[in-house]
Amino acid sequence: MRGTRAQTNTGRKEGVNLNKQQKQKKETTIDSYYSPNGTEGERSANNKPEIPANWIQAVEELKTQLREAEDNWEKNLKIKISHLETEALELKQEKSVLKAKIIQLENEAKEMKDEAKEMKDEAKEMKDDLQRNSDQKEKDDQKAKDEIQSLRTRVKQLESSDLTRQQDTIKQNKKNEKIEENVKHLIHKTDDLENRSRRDNLRIIGLPEDHDKRKSLDIILEEIIQENCPEILEQEGKVEIERIHRSPPVFNPQLTTPRNVIAKFKNNQMKEQVLQAAKKKPFRYHGTMVRITQDLSASTLKDRKAWNMIFRKARELGLQPRIKYPSKLTIFLQGKVWSFNTTEEFQAFINKRPDLNRKFEVQPQNSRESSKSNLKRGEKQQQQQRFF
Repeated sequence: MRGTRAQTNTGRKEGVNLNKQQKQKKETTIDSYYSPNGTEGERSANNKPEIPANWIQAVEELKTQLREAEDNWEKNLKIKISHLETEALELKQEKSVLKAKIIQLENEAKEMKDEAKEMKDEAKEMKDDLQRNSDQKEKDDQKAKDEIQSLRTRVKQLESSDLTRQQDTIKQNKKNEKIEENVKHLIHKTDDLENRSRRDNLRIIGLPEDHDKRKSLDIILEEIIQENCPEILEQEGKVEIERIHRSPPVFNPQLTTPRNVIAKFKNNQMKEQVLQAAKKKPFRYHGTMVRITQDLSASTLKDRKAWNMIFRKARELGLQPRIKYPSKLTIFLQGKVWSFNTTEEFQAFINKRPDLNRKFEVQPQNSRESSKSNLKRGEKQQQQQRFF
């Protein structure tokens, strides 16, 4: 853009000089024509007739006007040239300013590059420091382990004292109790998660092994439902089974009872309807009695099994016993519903009622195992109450 302006200014100057030369040439021709001393004037005077005085005066006025116009034109030209020179100077100054800014930006870019390099070096140093700190921490950890080992050795030496042994035993018992509580809590959580994962499952008990040699288990299950509660199939349609199998999967010929069948329903509503129907009446399949229950984890089934003798006796006495999730017994007595988490709670309950205690003659088969199992169930029930 600046080069274009310079070329434009040069062209204007050349045009001004050319116009000036042409005007000087014209003026010289008029002066020489009308000059009394000029050669051409004398020739014209000799050859042409005498010019009137008013014409000469008009010519002089015209010459005066031309000179004034030329002076005005030169003044305007000089002013324009001055303006152009001023603009050229301003452009030069702008160029200098831009050049200075470019230099400044280059310097700033260089400084930023240096700062980036410094930051990179600092990052590298920090990485090296972290690596050194990590190595130092590993050494400190190893040192701490060695110190712990040394402390353990000293503890073993101090255990020779009865007082120290007792204090250490108390502390260790507290730690063990806390660990046992944590383990029990984790076991309860695991059992609850396992039971929740089995909520779409049904367990079929007592189905002979020879039946599924002729038909697949899903067809057998559909036939059981069709034989015992056909209204469910009429309402829900075909039984949709995601997975069905025997448990355990490997057949043991030494077992006298058939393995259980576990079926996972795709439709939870149909599974609940089948389960409710099985609670109302016994199911049969081709004349064989089969029992359908909710599929639960092994630990929950074990806890429920502890109630078997009490459950049967309570049913004989008309107490309407029920096993609630996960392994809580409820009975209906004197117009109220009573619930028990452990057999110990139930035993303490009937001990306060001599007439009821005489009817229940229930003793645990293995007192130690029963006590641990019931304690576990009680704590498990407390944990389960948080979820229900």
